[in-house]
Amino acid sequence: MDRLNQINMAISAIEQGAQEYQIGTRRIKKADLSVLYQERRRLEQELREQENYGGVTVACFDRR
Repeated sequence: MDRLNQINMAISAIEQGAQEYQIGTRRIKKADLSVLYQERRRLEQELREQENYGGVTVACFDRR
């Protein structure tokens, strides 16, 4: 969950215009937004699977 919060904060910062900036002669560019979106989807899917016991379903059949 902590990693997901970090990803969301990074996405928010970039969406607000902090993708790239320059200090003196140094230019700094943060992670690519599409990569962050992809990682967020992966982490959200992982959380869904954990909440659903890993997506495992067990069925019991009673023979009569």
